Amino acid sequence: MSRSTKRARSSDNRTNFYDDITNKIIGELEKGRFPWVQPWGTPSAKAQLAMPKNASTNRTYAGINVLILWGEVIEKGYAGQSWLTYRQALALGGHVREGEHGTTVVYADRFIPDDAKRHAARSGGEARAIPFLKRFTVFNTDQCDSLPEKFATAAPPPPPGTIEPRVEALIKATGIDFRIGGNRAFYASSADYVQVPPPAAFFEPINWHRTALHELGHASGHSSRLNRDLSGSFGSRKYAFEELVAEMNAAFCCASLGISPTVRHADYLGSWLDVLREDSRAIVRAASLASKSSDYLLAFLPEEDDVCVSGRRTAA
Repeated sequence: MSRSTKRARSSDNRTNFYDDITNKIIGELEKGRFPWVQPWGTPSAKAQLAMPKNASTNRTYAGINVLILWGEVIEKGYAGQSWLTYRQALALGGHVREGEHGTTVVYADRFIPDDAKRHAARSGGEARAIPFLKRFTVFNTDQCDSLPEKFATAAPPPPPGTIEPRVEALIKATGIDFRIGGNRAFYASSADYVQVPPPAAFFEPINWHRTALHELGHASGHSSRLNRDLSGSFGSRKYAFEELVAEMNAAFCCASLGISPTVRHADYLGSWLDVLREDSRAIVRAASLASKSSDYLLAFLPEEDDVCVSGRRTAA
């Protein structure tokens, strides 16, 4: 098979994946369901709220894989958020039950081919990295038998009364200018500060913490931090995309801290649908940026409290 044929097939695989996942998420949104907000704590969810992780490596999944695996946990009624490849299950002394169907997750990265490196060395130019997408099939530990008990046991939820102090410690530790007051929550990118109304303005106290994590997600994109494009004006596609990133960032932060995510800005639903219909890769990019944002923020948790969110992100 020629290199050009391999590249064409690789490109087709990437396109098919982006189309498949985008169409599925558009379908969910059109029904009023938000993939980053699942019905945790209700009879329809057997699993506890948590970020999905690989049971063998104990590393959490990131980006679009979080949405994929959360959706599978709810749809299939799995009791846990732990996943394994077929070989990992065997290596742990267990096995995937016959007839079980796995879930496809992906690992996206970039690499520089050797011939591009050689050409750049000869010409004095810069070698261009090529994106690649590698797929993995994983199985929930519910789909496996004979695993050691510790791999099939869900972690307990955070003790009562510990969640809010952790969020408040996180806010302080980030060093972001965080102001309390006024009657609306926002991030002022030009002056680089977050403002959130006082907790008493919220129907539920935990909503103050959810809102704070959403606005901190915007602040993480400042040029001095993750340097995202925050130039979109209200009502623009750029603005809607950034709101999508902040929404998922808040969901990932909330799940890592033991807070059930909620939709903070459902009024952007129409704009999000427009963004996804226009660009099939937008949801994957937004989820990736949201993971980087949540990783950035959660890294400020005091080390002794950083239990749920430690470890490098992985694909499988």
